[in-house]
Amino acid sequence: MSYTELKREVYEANMELQHRNLVIYTFGNVSQIDRDKGVVAIKPSGVSYETMKPEDIVVVDLENNIVEGSMRPSSDTKTHVHLYRSFDNIGGVTHTHSTYATAWAQAKQSIPCLGTTHADYVHGAITCTRDLTDEQVNGDYELETGIQITDAYKARDPMAAPMVIVAGHAPFTWGKDAAQSVYHAALLEEIARMAYLTRTLDPNAAPLQQAILDKHYLRKHGKDAYYGQN
Repeated sequence: MSYTELKREVYEANMELQHRNLVIYTFGNVSQIDRDKGVVAIKPSGVSYETMKPEDIVVVDLENNIVEGSMRPSSDTKTHVHLYRSFDNIGGVTHTHSTYATAWAQAKQSIPCLGTTHADYVHGAITCTRDLTDEQVNGDYELETGIQITDAYKARDPMAAPMVIVAGHAPFTWGKDAAQSVYHAALLEEIARMAYLTRTLDPNAAPLQQAILDKHYLRKHGKDAYYGQN
């Protein structure tokens, strides 16, 4: 894929965030990696969606050096790059401050699997990370945020739970490419909203029983999946 094609795909994925009402003003960013070239294309820092153009997308290498582009890349670039380095199977990363997912992050609570909508897309709870220490915040903050996420996945398959909420911060999602990472961001926001409403109606609502959780996840994503068309 040429840089022009890569930047176009990342631009379109970023614009989809706005279309899905997952961002306002300059909130959020989407990236995509070209592993053959060893580069990542990502939204420029602080540029509004109303004025951004495909050529504004910035391309960096895996050492966070600008390869192509006249603007500074997103301030979250080091987080994205760390995720690509750590999760071999992902091709796109999205970061938003969508309302309900961010509310769970600010409450520093993981989102329990309360129903089959959640179970269709995530095998278990949506993890809220641990807090960063003051030393980490005052150090290489964006890199430490990436480490904060990957630490939460030491015993978990990132593709079985392609979304996380960062304590006190906001969500990150990922997928096979930029477009799928945005799709997961939209799913996360809806799941977070449903969970909030459920816990508002019943603060003691119990997680879905494991057998139903497994059935709904595996019928879509397991080796013998039968949901959809071949």
